[in-house]
Amino acid sequence: MDAKKILFIAQEITPYLPESEIATICRNLPQGIQERGREIRTFMPKFGNINERRNQLHEVIRLSGMNLIIDDTDHPLIIKVASIQSARMQVYFIDNEDFFQRKSSVSDENGNEYEDNDDRSIFYVRGVLETIKKLRWIPDVIHCHGWMSALTALYIKRMYADDPCLRNAKIVYSIYNDDFKNPLNKDFATKLKADGAKEADLKLIKTDTSFVSLTKLAIDFADGIIQGSETINQEVLDYISAKKDTPFLPYQSPETYMDEFNKFYDVVLDSNTK
Repeated sequence: MDAKKILFIAQEITPYLPESEIATICRNLPQGIQERGREIRTFMPKFGNINERRNQLHEVIRLSGMNLIIDDTDHPLIIKVASIQSARMQVYFIDNEDFFQRKSSVSDENGNEYEDNDDRSIFYVRGVLETIKKLRWIPDVIHCHGWMSALTALYIKRMYADDPCLRNAKIVYSIYNDDFKNPLNKDFATKLKADGAKEADLKLIKTDTSFVSLTKLAIDFADGIIQGSETINQEVLDYISAKKDTPFLPYQSPETYMDEFNKFYDVVLDSNTK
């Protein structure tokens, strides 16, 4: 039987960014899942505070060169790659001069969140999905980590619903306590509708573009939910509890999560969600 293919869409990965809960899990999980017999691919944004020389990033010319249109503006998509030799795995980076060539990741050096984080999230998710298509690599499960990947399930179930590379993928969304403080742009829903989302899909974020509303949107379209942090927003947790038909994995300790996540992928693959 062919090895199942797991795509990891991460907001941050160490050693490219400083250690954090998400960055550490997204460094170790792909390696562990690969060692358990799965085939993997891993993506993250190429934030400007990633040292390209030290981490030996290089552009993948055959994958770069596409333009993605967001809010009527063309943005070139640049794909870079680096290897974590000890893990025998590659990490692909989504890059763009407009969105990611800054000194910090989601907020500036004074802690002010970037005003275009909604556009950056759209560009990141679309960039990953377009690159997967170019790679002709068909994932069975897509595991998303961090709010910047929250739109993935919506895009696959709506905008890429007819795409043979992506339409059958099951989406697992891990929820962390990585909330952003300021709402995203008020025209966030309008941009997503222009990309192909339906009015009904966007009811949660039409007037409320908070972290909670974006997370609820991700939950609505996901095929499986994982509680990534030991403590997450209570309103989000209550919303998950109401989703009786969506498989849910509660928080797992650092000692158990690798095997439990691996088993959860099979639960999601065997489920009939969405």
